[in-house]
Order: sequence, then C-alpha cells, then structure tokens
Amino acid sequence: MAILLSHHKLLVSLLLTFVQIQTKVLCYQYKVGDLDAWGIPTLANPQVYAKWSKYHNLTIGDSLLFLYPPSQDSVIQVTKESYKKCNLKDPILYMNNGNSLFNITSNGDFYFISGVPGHCQKNQKLHVSVGEVGGIENIDAAPSPSSLPAHAPSYPTVFGNIPVSPSSSNSPHLSSTFQILIIGFIMCVLFSALM
Repeated sequence: MAILLSHHKLLVSLLLTFVQIQTKVLCYQYKVGDLDAWGIPTLANPQVYAKWSKYHNLTIGDSLLFLYPPSQDSVIQVTKESYKKCNLKDPILYMNNGNSLFNITSNGDFYFISGVPGHCQKNQKLHVSVGEVGGIENIDAAPSPSSLPAHAPSYPTVFGNIPVSPSSSNSPHLSSTFQILIIGFIMCVLFSALM
C-alpha cells in the first residue's frame, strides 16, 4: 500500500512539473506608435496613437515603451478627465527619461498624454484598454476598428523588432492545452500500467 501511495505522489509530481514546463508566458513590449516615436503626430497621420491602440490587444504583463528625446518631451499617465481636457496637473505617473517603460499590471483603461504644454491638444495622447473593460466610448474620435486593417504592421527598427499582437484566435492556445492534456493522460495510463 505504501508503494502504491508513493507511485501516485511521484505521478502527480511528474505531471505537475511537466505542465509547469509546458506553460507559455506570452508578454510583449510594444513601442508606442510603432515607427512613429512618441511625439506630436504629423498632419498626414494626426490620429496615429488612436489607430495604434486599436491595432494592439494588450494584456496584463505587456509593456508600453515610449521613445522620445528626453530634452524635448515626456509622458504622463493621467485620469480619463485629464485626458479629455489635456490637463497636465496632478499626473498619476510622470516619465521623462526618453526611454519610458510602462508595465501593465491590471485590466482597465489607461490614459497617457505628453507632459509638454500644447502637445496633447495636437493629439499627442494615447488611450489603451486592457482586458474586458466593457463598453469603450469613443474618446479619441478615431476610425472604427472595422475600417482599420486586420493586422498591425510590424517593421524592423533601430530598436529591434516590434512584436505583432497575438491573433484574436485562441486556436494555438487550445492546441497547446490539448497537447498537454493528451500527454498527461498518456503519462497517467503508463504509470497506472506500472503499478
């Protein structure tokens, strides 16, 4: 009986270890604006940040990278009201090193504007939604997602490759989960046969 219990403990330990090894952690670092660094949008693309946020499906664990000349700009995280009014007072977070990284640690809406007076009024602002936030109102007056291309462009830059957001399809995840279940089942059958 003691041998049978030790086999079961071994089986459970092996199965848990295998599942932990097979678990994939997918976190991405997104360069805000892709090829367009954090700055005042051009006349040719005044809604660059509104469009950019529509292209990317951000999740907890992802990061936003804001690149800009530190002597000329900054990034501040603000409330929804400050975002709408381009209010620079009382920011939630102030970043000014030119290589600012914002880590996403929770679901919700996040609002960023330039810390330089007048830049926000020229559309240098970003609103991103993470997770199932519910109904998202059109704060940015950006085109609807149906009018945007199906996939965000990914270009090599001087800073490395820009990650492409994962597909909205869950099939790769389901496939790997299914594989883990099949392998776990086979391991259970093999260990049961040994007993």
